[in-house]
Amino acid sequence: MKSPSRWGRKLLRGDRLRRVLCWAIHLYIRLVFATNRWTVEGADIPRRLREQGDSFILAFWHGRLLMIPMAWQRLAPMHMLISAHRDGRIIADAVTYFGVQSVAGSSRHGGSAALRTMLRQLKNGDCVGITPDGPQGPAMVASNGIVNVARLAHVPIVPVVFATSRRRVLRTWDRFHLALPFGRGVFLWGDPINIASELDESGIERARVLVETRMNELASEADLRVGTGPLRRLGVARSSGEPGMHREQQAAE
Repeated sequence: MKSPSRWGRKLLRGDRLRRVLCWAIHLYIRLVFATNRWTVEGADIPRRLREQGDSFILAFWHGRLLMIPMAWQRLAPMHMLISAHRDGRIIADAVTYFGVQSVAGSSRHGGSAALRTMLRQLKNGDCVGITPDGPQGPAMVASNGIVNVARLAHVPIVPVVFATSRRRVLRTWDRFHLALPFGRGVFLWGDPINIASELDESGIERARVLVETRMNELASEADLRVGTGPLRRLGVARSSGEPGMHREQQAAE
């Protein structure tokens, strides 16, 4: 007899159930947005870039993905880099309800096809959303992929994050933040990070660390704004060219 988890995986392969699940996720996002009191800071940053006709990369952690479509508010055509895995397809279908199109791949192993697609979209004037720690982590550790896309496309990276006072931090690799209704929420946009087009290996690593640091600082600030406290890291080790090791603990959940 198959285990429940295997049955669940089999069910999720069905197109009809997946469509229902994606519709439910979309409704839940709208429910959370409608029932929380939201503050938005830095919204002038992406708006100013768009008014100038500039494309850019939205950078947000995989665990903070849920409410990002509501932060975007369809400022411009947006494409999100999403894993081609089954779970990624569910996310891809859910975000289409918010006018977001998907690019199959990852910031680590996206392949040349995904890279070419993103570069074409950025050069056409659209924006691209990337989770630098997806699709398998380590959580809140950026890969070089986002840096390479930015330098090849000659566009800035703009960090964005959300936090809510009522939430559940799931025991998943990305410590997924499940925002709950009837609380307070905040969207924070960070300053653009400009990446030089000509970088050697050490320059790429410095840029990667800068992106990671800015994103984690923004996430900690967002958590503090809603009174939950930031994720406290217990240890991080990463060497150039090797996957990072990352452990973290919730300081106040």
